[in-house]
Formats: sequence, structure tokens, C-alpha cells
Amino acid sequence: MSDHYDALETRTQEVREAAWMQALPIQIAHAQAHAPALATSLAGVAAQEVNSLAALARLPVVRKQELLELQKASRAAGGDVFGGFSALGFGAHMPRVFASPGTIYEPEGTQRDYWRMARAMFAAGLRPGELIHNCFSYHFTPAGSMMETGAHSLGCTVFAGGTGQTEQQVSAMSELQPAGYIGTPSFLKIIVEKALEMGVALPSVRKALVSGEAFPPSLRDWLAERGIQGYQCYATADVGLIAYETAAREGLVLDEGVIVEIVRPGTGDPVAAGEVGEVVVTTLNPAYPLIRFGTGDLSAVLPGACPSGRTNTRIRGWLGRADQTTKIRGMFVHPKQVADIVRRFPEVLRARLVVSGAMAQDEMTLKVESASASAGLSDRISEAIRDVTKLRGTVELAAPGSLPNDGKVIEDARSYQ
Repeated sequence: MSDHYDALETRTQEVREAAWMQALPIQIAHAQAHAPALATSLAGVAAQEVNSLAALARLPVVRKQELLELQKASRAAGGDVFGGFSALGFGAHMPRVFASPGTIYEPEGTQRDYWRMARAMFAAGLRPGELIHNCFSYHFTPAGSMMETGAHSLGCTVFAGGTGQTEQQVSAMSELQPAGYIGTPSFLKIIVEKALEMGVALPSVRKALVSGEAFPPSLRDWLAERGIQGYQCYATADVGLIAYETAAREGLVLDEGVIVEIVRPGTGDPVAAGEVGEVVVTTLNPAYPLIRFGTGDLSAVLPGACPSGRTNTRIRGWLGRADQTTKIRGMFVHPKQVADIVRRFPEVLRARLVVSGAMAQDEMTLKVESASASAGLSDRISEAIRDVTKLRGTVELAAPGSLPNDGKVIEDARSYQ
């Protein structure tokens, strides 16, 4: 069997982008026609003109919090439970609905491998004809169904283990002899430890696809020492698979069914390659056609192609959350406000708002990178800080590239002791 799930993984980036740009105007027009919330956010956009990554970057970002608020408002008014983002209605075309904390409701359509998880499973070594032990939840959240539909598409049989009941999980694994595990990495560790405690061998479990939480190298190595090769994937309930790990173990390769941008937190502006920013996803799924969906997660693009032969862009994985809204002297300050300040000054390259001081004695300093600071720049930025945030702050000029590349726009360095 091939080392790759399909030919899409090894096409050139030029061919890939050409395919995206052929599909993107169609998806934009479809969203405008069938998803009322997106018709509103994309009002005035000529779908046929969104045929480049630059054109896509000019569209508004719909962030998870906005999606949540629109869903809640719509439900309160007795309207669409999905807030106008779903292109499907209840019935045969939507076999399941799931809920994420908030509460955000997500539809599941009928497309084969709706969440596109089979690609990540294949990269993790799972193969057709194998039994997979699925320990993601099957109720409320979609994780269990995401993985099961992907496994079925790959040609695997699934044991619906779900969460909890560790001793029963061990017994089922011992008797059914699955080839692999799917679930959170921490629960796999708990199962392996319980099996050791019970004196039960699990010789068949040699592969794992894990997600839902951090998978540090220490845990990866711990599993490997016990004969289990674990690989991680990055997915959300809103857009399905975003990226997945390969045998090269050098970052995560982006899925073929999404267009991913890394933008400066609080804005829709793409950052330079390698700079940490918010993951923004455009899905080509017609059932739930999210356009420039801000996940709220931070990551960064890795240079070069994956040694596994897959040619799509790689990202570093999950690096934190982009929503850095901070309360300062009784007022909320948002990353978008920092971006609004920066936009007023073309000579400012990047900025980082640092909040320091003891509790109730907040001090606010905006550190800005500038290659050619004009006379009086600090004073003018200070005035802009007051204008935008209604708070006083000092300004520190810094050399280009001196601020940390960690995606933080607002750093809370206060002492809470």
C-alpha cells in the first residue's frame, strides 16, 4: 500500500492552490445563498472575485465567540439553532447534531468521512481491515463520531469504547485485540497503567491517534517504551481535521480539505511565515461552509516540506490561545485595540502590550518594534493608546525582531501575590 492516503497529499503547492481557487468562489457563493449569517458577513462580496489568497485575506474573520453569540441570539428569538451558519436543516441530510461548551451546536452532514479524519488515521499507521478502539466521547461532543466516521471511511471496524470505565476498557482490549487506539493521550496512559496493575497484556495495541489535549514528547516516549507509537492530530468541532502528524514527527501537515491562514490576533491580517498568530480556517465543506473561521488557537507555519513526502504546508501545532483580552484598571483591553493603535503608525512593525504592577496598581506599557522611528513617535503612540483604550500607557521603542515570537499581543505580567 502507498505511504500516502491519496494523491492529493503529494501534489505540488501550485496545483493545490489552483484547486483551492477553483473551489473557493463556488464555496463563497454557496455560503451566501444557503447560510444567512455568512450572507450577512459577506454582503457585497463578489464571490467570483475571491480567487486568490490575497482576496480571501480581505474577507472578515468570523471568530468562535461571534459564532456563539449569533447562535445564542438566534435561539433566544426562536430562530435557527445554528445562528444561520449551517447550510442544512434537520432531516435526512443532517443525521446528528452535537454540542460544544458555550453552548455551540454543530451539524453533522452525510458526506463520507464528513470530518475528514481518515487522512490523519492513515498517517498514524492505521490501515483498512483493522479494529480500532475509540475512546472519544460519543455523547454531546462530536469527537467520537468524528473518529468513527473517519475509521469507517478508511475501512476499519470500530469498538465504541467511549470514556471512563477503565477496567472494562482493558478487558475489551484484551479480548478484542484491536490494532490501535483513538482518544486522548492521557486516557491511553491510564488504560496502559491499569492493564499493568491488573496483570493483563495488551499486545495488539501498537498504534494510536491522539487528540483533544497536549501530547508532550515525554508521554509520546513513555508510550513508545511500551510498544505504542502515538501520533497526534489537530481538529475542532467546527471545521473537522485541520492538521495531522506524520512519521517524520516534524510539525503537523495541513489537511487537504481546508485553507488555513495564520493571522495577527485580533485582526484578519496574515502574519509573516514563521510568526506565531491565530489559526483561521476556511472549510470547503458545503454543509457547514465556514469562511475565515477564527479558531482562537495560536500556531505558526514551519518552513519547507515534510520529509514524509507530503507537500502541504506544515504548522508547529497548538501554541496557546489567541484571545488575550485583559482587564486593566477595571476596563477590558482587547488584542483588536492594540492592532487599531498599530495601524495608525506605518513605521510600527509589531507591538506587545505588557501589563505589570501589583494588584490594583496596573501599569501599561506598549512595546513597539520600529526600524525608523520619527521624532515624537512615542508621544503620538501614547495619545493613541489613550484614545483607543481610554487608559494611560507608556511606550517603549524596540528594534525589529526583538519582541518574542509567541503570538502574544497582550502580556499580563502582573503580580497576584
